[in-house]
Amino acid sequence: MERVASTPASSDTVGDVGALYAALSRRLEQIVRMDVRAPEPVIEDACSFAWIRLVHHADRVRREAALSWLARTAVREAFKLTRRENRELSLDAALEGTDDSALRSRSPGPEDLFEQRERLARIRDLPERQQRLLWLHAMGFSYAEMAARDGLTRRTVERQLLRAKGSIRAADGRASMDRRRGSTRDRTAADRTADREL
Repeated sequence: MERVASTPASSDTVGDVGALYAALSRRLEQIVRMDVRAPEPVIEDACSFAWIRLVHHADRVRREAALSWLARTAVREAFKLTRRENRELSLDAALEGTDDSALRSRSPGPEDLFEQRERLARIRDLPERQQRLLWLHAMGFSYAEMAARDGLTRRTVERQLLRAKGSIRAADGRASMDRRRGSTRDRTAADRTADREL
């Protein structure tokens, strides 16, 4: 079976990969475009990445398997780039078309800030594993990525996140009831004060 290249240093390598590129580059882009719904620059970047990887692994890839190897590599890279784009928020894009008054109206008030700090404190009360998984989930990691990163099963990640979210919901419910009780006590005290003044 003929290999794409025998050694990276040989002059045949560039010729073989160059000829392969001329023959397969358009077909590779079509395959990736069909498999991944992504913007054109992502498709191009993923295909370029696959060709670069082929140059590095040319001694391991058979000529007849080159297209499938390139397609698999490019599709994986396109998915990776798409996930990364979804996780990253461009501040310039977010601020484009807004004025300062819109930014000021979105800034949280003191009550909102207090509530956010309470929620962060509730997260700090969770076990370390649940905290870590909750933050990774908030950053956009999938269950499979979190499981691979921490050496857990996907099911363990699901269970830990469910427990963490349940604990936070329960704490939110208790805090909400405490606030309602506090506002009722405040109204009752204000009513008594008003009655005394009459």
